[in-house]
Amino acid sequence: MGIRYKLAVGLDKGHKVTKLEAGRKTRPTRRKGTVTTHARFVRDLVRELVGFAPYERRCQELLKIGKDKRALKFCKKRLGCHIRGKRKREEMQVMLQKMRKAQQAQQAAAAAAQKEQEK
Repeated sequence: MGIRYKLAVGLDKGHKVTKLEAGRKTRPTRRKGTVTTHARFVRDLVRELVGFAPYERRCQELLKIGKDKRALKFCKKRLGCHIRGKRKREEMQVMLQKMRKAQQAQQAAAAAAQKEQEK
């Protein structure tokens, strides 16, 4: 067979490029959107200092009384789409669970301290 030329047709058509050594899966764009440890720390700090937005407090109230579907509809309306609403509702449920756990731990510590004072 003869010399291969850069033709627009045939088996070897198109612009010749070199393959990436590590592959495409190692590109920096693959990790776009993943939260770094510093960003997570900053978000947690801001959440601790500022608290919840009014719509988040309303969502928590709806979840406390067992209206999960209403909470989802409310979050959907405020955030614009179904997926974001589901994610926010799930986040609020996790926060409520953490708050309940912290409250139980605080009550247990207070009860233990009271027992020590009685002795």
